[in-house]
Amino acid sequence: MKTYKLLTLTGALALFLTLGLMNIRPIMAQNQIPLEDFFKNPEKSGYQISPDGKYFSYQAPYENRMNIFVQQIGKDKATRLTSETDRDIAGYYWANDNRILYLKDNGGDENFALYGVDKNGKNQKCLTCFEGVRTQIIDDLKDIPDEMIIGLNKRNPQVFDPYRLNINSGEMKMLAENPGNIQGWMTDHEGKLRIAMAIVDGVNTQLLYRDTEEEEFTPTLTTNFKESVGPQFFDFDNKNVYATSNLGRDKSVVVVFDPKTGKEVKTLYENDKYDVSDVSYSRKRKVLTAASYVSWKRERHFFDEQMAGIFKNLSNKLEGYEIAISGANDAEDMYIVRTYSDKSLGAYYLYDVGKDALTKIHEVSPWIDEKQMANTHPIEYTARDGMVIPGYLTLPNGLTPETAKNLPIVVNPHGGPWARDNWGWNPEIQFLANRGFGVLQMNFRGSTGYGREFMEKSFKQWGLTMQNDITDGVYWLINEGIADKNRVAIYGASYGGYATLQGIVVTPTLYAAAVDYVGVSNLFTFMQTIPPYWKPLLDMMYEMVGNPVTDSVQFKATSPALNAHKMMTPLFVAQGANDPRVNIDESDQIVEALRQRGIEVEYMVKDNEGHGFHNEENRFDFYRAMEKFLEAHLMD
Repeated sequence: MKTYKLLTLTGALALFLTLGLMNIRPIMAQNQIPLEDFFKNPEKSGYQISPDGKYFSYQAPYENRMNIFVQQIGKDKATRLTSETDRDIAGYYWANDNRILYLKDNGGDENFALYGVDKNGKNQKCLTCFEGVRTQIIDDLKDIPDEMIIGLNKRNPQVFDPYRLNINSGEMKMLAENPGNIQGWMTDHEGKLRIAMAIVDGVNTQLLYRDTEEEEFTPTLTTNFKESVGPQFFDFDNKNVYATSNLGRDKSVVVVFDPKTGKEVKTLYENDKYDVSDVSYSRKRKVLTAASYVSWKRERHFFDEQMAGIFKNLSNKLEGYEIAISGANDAEDMYIVRTYSDKSLGAYYLYDVGKDALTKIHEVSPWIDEKQMANTHPIEYTARDGMVIPGYLTLPNGLTPETAKNLPIVVNPHGGPWARDNWGWNPEIQFLANRGFGVLQMNFRGSTGYGREFMEKSFKQWGLTMQNDITDGVYWLINEGIADKNRVAIYGASYGGYATLQGIVVTPTLYAAAVDYVGVSNLFTFMQTIPPYWKPLLDMMYEMVGNPVTDSVQFKATSPALNAHKMMTPLFVAQGANDPRVNIDESDQIVEALRQRGIEVEYMVKDNEGHGFHNEENRFDFYRAMEKFLEAHLMD
C-alpha cells in the first residue's frame, strides 16, 4: 500500500496558485457514463444459499423495487417470491429449507415489519405488522426451523422486548420484559436468552447474565460506555463467550469472556493499530475461524487452518478483488462468495469446497466497466493540532496524487459521525470522479476502528475540532497542488450534512458550493426529535454531542441554522419527509433562514423517503440535481 502524506501545513500555497488550470472537461465529456448506471438498482444482488444447499436466492428489481427471487441450483428458471412496488425489501434470509423471512418499512419510517414467504411464493404472511412498531432480529434459531427470537417496541416505543416467534403462524410469546434500560439481548447456541446489555445511569453499560431462562438476570460487569465488552457469541459449551473488548486498553481485541464473573479469561488476538471488530465461527465444526479489522482495507486474522486455506484458494482465483463469504449451506461445503473493489460492485460465485471449484453466478452490475472507473487511494494528513487523519482520495480516471493538479474537488465527510469510510465501491464517489471531480473522504476524529483515544477526542467537538479535521484536509489538497482553491465543494449526508452546513458557517469563503443531504442544522431541535428508542441513550448523547442546557452556549455557536447569517455559499438541500433520525424540520430551518437573507438555496423533499433516498427514481432525481448544481458552481 502506498499512502500519501502531508508533511506540513505550511507553505507552498502561493506557488500552486500560479499554476494554470488543468482543462479536463473535454476529456471527461468524451467518457461520461450515464448517471443512471451508477445509481440504478443492481441487476441481481444479495445472493444467499438455502440451508440444504439446493437453492440460491437473490434480490432483483420488479417494477423498480428490489424483490426476492429463488432459483434451484443448476436450473435456469427463477421464481419471484415477492411483489413489493412501493418500497425495496430492506433485507432477508432463509429461516429454514422452505421459508424465507424479510423486512420492509413504509416510506422510510424505519418501523420495519417482518414478513414470511415459502420458497414457492406461497403462504406469504406479515408476522409483525403493528402500527408504529419496529422489529429487530435477535436470533434466527437455525437449529429450531420454525421459530426465531425477535425484539419489538410494541409495549413501549422506547424499548424492545424479546419474543419467541413462530414463523408460520405468527404466534409469539414474550421471553422477558425490558425494564427500560436493556439495549441488546443475546442467546446461546440452544436459543436460550442468557445475556442482556443495559445502559444504567445514562452513561454506564452493564452486562447482565443468567444460567437458565428460569432465573433472573444478574449484573456481572458495569463500565462507563467508553469502555466495554461486546459479546459476539457463546463458546461451544455455552459457558463463556467470545467477545471484543477494550477494557483497560485503547484498541478492541478478541477475548474469551466469562459472563458469570464479568472477567476476561484470555486474549485471543489484538492489533496495535486498529480495533478488531468482527469474529466468525464454523457452526458445523464448532471452531473459531477468523477475526477481522479495517486498516485501509479489511484484513483478517485466522484462528482456523481450514478457513485460512479457503480464503487462500479464493484469493488465488480472484486476484485483485476483496473477498467476502456471504453465506453457506448447513454442511458448509458450499459457499456464496462476493467480490468487490473500489472500481467494481463485483460478482457472486458459488464455491464448492471439496472440489475447490468456483462458479460465477452473476455480475452485480454488468454495465459498469472497471477500466472506466477511478482508483481510490489511501491518504493521511496532519491536522493543525498534530492529529493524523486517515482517509481516501479518488481522482478522475488516469490521474494519480502525483499527476493531479488544480482539480475541482468535492469534500465528502461521512455520516455517523461514529462510523468510518472504507475502501470499496461507492457509486457517489465514482460518479463524481467520472464527472471530473476529485473526491476527498476523511476519517476525522471520532471515526470508528482507530481506538478509544481517537474516538473520545470527538466528544463535544461537533463543529469544532471535528470540523477542523475536515477543513485541514482541504488545505492539504490545496497545498499539495491537487485542488483548485476556487473550485472546492463540500457534500455530506446525516452528520456529513451537518459538517457541510457547519463548514460554510466557519469557513464561508472556502467552498464554492455545498450539498446537505438529510443533515442536522440545529443541535437543540435535533436532540428534541430523536426516535423514541434513542431516548435511553440520551445521557450518553449528552456526553458525546453535548447537553442543550449546560452546553447551550456551545450549541448556539455550532448550530448552523442559528448562524445562517454567516453563510454565503450556494447551497443545495435534500430531505426525506419521513426521516425518523433527522427530522425534516432540520432542513426546513436552514432553508428558511437562508431564503430570508436572499441566499441561493435549492431544496428537494421526497414525501416517500426517510433518512436517505432508497427508491430508484428518487436517487436519480437527487444526483441529477446535484450534478447540475456542482457543474454550475465548480466547472464554469
